[in-house]
Amino acid sequence: MADVGSWPTVRLLMRAMKLHQGNIRAKLEELGLYRGQAAILSALWHEEGIAQTEIAARTWVSPATMTHALQRMEQVGLIERRPDPEDQRRSRVYLTDAGRALEGPVSQAWADIEGRLLDGFSQEEQTLLRQFLKGMIANMERGV
Repeated sequence: MADVGSWPTVRLLMRAMKLHQGNIRAKLEELGLYRGQAAILSALWHEEGIAQTEIAARTWVSPATMTHALQRMEQVGLIERRPDPEDQRRSRVYLTDAGRALEGPVSQAWADIEGRLLDGFSQEEQTLLRQFLKGMIANMERGV
């Protein structure tokens, strides 16, 4: 393991995220899911029948990337797309029974990884970490 004690904050964040993403990827692959699919499912667990463009916005991916991801998910039977009844140019995305059935296992996978990520942190430290991360996000969203 590398000596991370002298690393700048941004490098520490990048390393933590890379390790986190690797752990999430492995857990989700056990469920037959690929990168990004759990986020799409999560958006649909919260609100079914939303437009493809809305899912892209909620998951921070481009519409083109979303199209490809949804095609793949449709092929394996997790979602179905239906034309918008008011605007035939748009499609709405719905879960299949198979997509709905993954909510519990995916939620458990995320909880397991978060538990591992925060193991040994007190509740106060976890609250502080969330505050710091929210502040960093706000700082970066303000731009240069």
